[in-house]
Amino acid sequence: MSLSPGAYRLLREVRKKLLHEPGVAKSRSGKVMAEIEAWCHEHDMVLGMRCSTRTLRFDRELLAQIEATLVASGLPSIDANLSGLTTAEQARHGNREEKGVRENPRDHRVLASLPAGSARPGIAATPRHVHDLDWRQIQLSAFDVLVQVENLDSFYGLAPDLPALTSWPRPLLLYRGDSHYGGGFGRLAQAWAGTLKPHVYFGDFDAAGIRNALSSGATDLLLPSITWLAERATPEHLPAEQQHYQSALHDYMARLPAGHPLTDYLAILLEQQRGLRQQWFDGQLVVVPLGAIRSDADSRDCHIHIPR
Repeated sequence: MSLSPGAYRLLREVRKKLLHEPGVAKSRSGKVMAEIEAWCHEHDMVLGMRCSTRTLRFDRELLAQIEATLVASGLPSIDANLSGLTTAEQARHGNREEKGVRENPRDHRVLASLPAGSARPGIAATPRHVHDLDWRQIQLSAFDVLVQVENLDSFYGLAPDLPALTSWPRPLLLYRGDSHYGGGFGRLAQAWAGTLKPHVYFGDFDAAGIRNALSSGATDLLLPSITWLAERATPEHLPAEQQHYQSALHDYMARLPAGHPLTDYLAILLEQQRGLRQQWFDGQLVVVPLGAIRSDADSRDCHIHIPR
């Protein structure tokens, strides 16, 4: 029998108080205290006079016995907090694995699409290679634009080059993420915002896509030209379940300055109720600013709260 994270927390709390007090009385009611008492009995610890009808009194001697028994049993010591550690890091504290509190193996991972490097024996040559990376190992200063790709199939099928991005010779192309990679991308996007460099969202032209772009801090969208999109956008690609996002987008549209290029796109989406999924994009893509139009630097002057 091992101790739960709740039991470890209580024992750490008791140890802290015992630095200044000879004893700490804890109510015997509750699941955690029942667990600790049962664990002590299982390991033949004599609680004796420490137990009253209502409380269990911890002292330094009892805590030392608990600590010694934990270590001898291959369990983490009282002071070992496994929360947020990887499984490998938890292993250094004993045999117990706490999956519920450990760091998820993909918490800091992102999928990056990078130009192909040297050929590898047995691997077919492709113009781009997809890498599973820890975002903390990416030197953000080496890139001049972050490109966030919404859909995984579009991410895997990225062209060797995107003419619309020629102004930025060193793009960092990343998958937006999902239940597996979303956490890593979110952390990288927060760090990228501090660089004040452009963040381009490349995804579906629908209410959810625009909402995702704004929520992630993107400065621009990568879309087909307005003429091409106006001919091909369809009501079938604007799901009814996204209707609740449109009110906030109407407010955003109203705040755009006259002549802003995003206005015509939002008119197709909100007034004509037509959209187009990323996989249907074809022809020339263009960069469409979400907020103030840049001259020579990134600008984030338009802000909106988008409900989640």
